[in-house]
Amino acid sequence: MVSLFQKEKPGLFQRLREAVASTKAQLVGQIEQIVEGKQSIDPALLDALEAALIAADLGVTTATALLNPLRLDASRGRLREPAALRPAVEREILRILQNPVSKNGARPAPKPPPAGQPEVVFMVGVNGVGKTTTIAKLARYYLDGGRRPILAAADTFRAAAIEQLEVWAARLGVELVKRQPGADPASIVFDVLARAQSQRFDPAIVDTAGRLHTKHNLMAELAKMCRIAGREVPGAPHQVLLVMDATTGQNGLAQARQFTEQAGATGIVLTKLDGTAKGGIVVAIARELGLPIQFVGVGEKAEDLIPFDPKGFVESLFES
Repeated sequence: MVSLFQKEKPGLFQRLREAVASTKAQLVGQIEQIVEGKQSIDPALLDALEAALIAADLGVTTATALLNPLRLDASRGRLREPAALRPAVEREILRILQNPVSKNGARPAPKPPPAGQPEVVFMVGVNGVGKTTTIAKLARYYLDGGRRPILAAADTFRAAAIEQLEVWAARLGVELVKRQPGADPASIVFDVLARAQSQRFDPAIVDTAGRLHTKHNLMAELAKMCRIAGREVPGAPHQVLLVMDATTGQNGLAQARQFTEQAGATGIVLTKLDGTAKGGIVVAIARELGLPIQFVGVGEKAEDLIPFDPKGFVESLFES
């Protein structure tokens, strides 16, 4: 069966398929080896399957949660054939990705800006995950969609971040609001929103300092930026996108939890998906953080950021 994602975006589906090829070889290849030649489903077989999921970076918690309904079905005789395990795992992964729910049962979602006002997008994440480059790729995505993005270099903590964003803005032909290193980031947020409102730019994409959850002063600074944004444009920031590096795997989840709680993240941008054989981290992120994956990075070029489609991702992994 061909999904809507394949029909409308064949190019995107092919790029996603290529990005997850290494993960497919490890995860789905392992599943096939585990069930090959088996005549029945027993606890040892399910334990081996769980180990394969963990090895693909789903993590112990997510792998256990994913297999629990399969173990129950097997014990009640509803799941008998080992060959049925592959499609059963596929269904459970798709269910998790399509229904991310936070610990309090809420489903975070972007808020639409008021009519005539710019959408305000904050980009957050620790240093080294590719946040500044991702901002440029996101600007390119909006440009390709016919919008007029404007960028704010509010990571004044690092001069290199301002310079890097300046280079990307010039390359893409988009407007950039910046000040000297050490300037008040909240004042840059104020400036970019004033300009966006007066000159009809949309969206306003705000770079923020890469911060660890232990840096309480930087978290307070981020909270101030959010207050200023909300004062200038009702409901802002409308999206808070947490940038994560797929190659860091489970190590990035602890910091990501802090961002989710303190920065009010509404979604994830996962970089370097093409650079890992452990793309199962996508499933762990969705379940552990209760956040939807909004975009994935599949290369180094400006156009190598694509909207994440759960069905397309799962089909790319499990297609024969």
